[in-house]
Amino acid sequence: MNYRITLALALLCVSSASFANSLCQEKEQDIQREISYAEKHNNQSRIEGLKKALSEVRANCTDDRLRAEHQKKIEKQEAEIAERRDDLQEAKQDGDADKISKRERKLQEAQEELKALESRDY
Repeated sequence: MNYRITLALALLCVSSASFANSLCQEKEQDIQREISYAEKHNNQSRIEGLKKALSEVRANCTDDRLRAEHQKKIEKQEAEIAERRDDLQEAKQDGDADKISKRERKLQEAQEELKALESRDY
């Protein structure tokens, strides 16, 4: 019984610690994970780029900046969706079935990308 309580407390502490990480710490961990992957595959140019990115994150990252950059990405994606809708409307006016199909697919892709962006923490 004591073992189960100890295990439960340990798991609670680990999960609490992971929530305590800042967005910058999470980004740093993601980059380190990518470096590890690149090292396993002997991708030296990728390793060098990731190490530069890691040093930039360590030197300049703030949670507020990450949130602001993420919000800009969302706004840019929303603008792209509006443009895709206009393109689709234009294709519908022209009546070209191939263009309509392509524009619908592009709009769908843009909307899915927006959903992915909005689902992220920052």
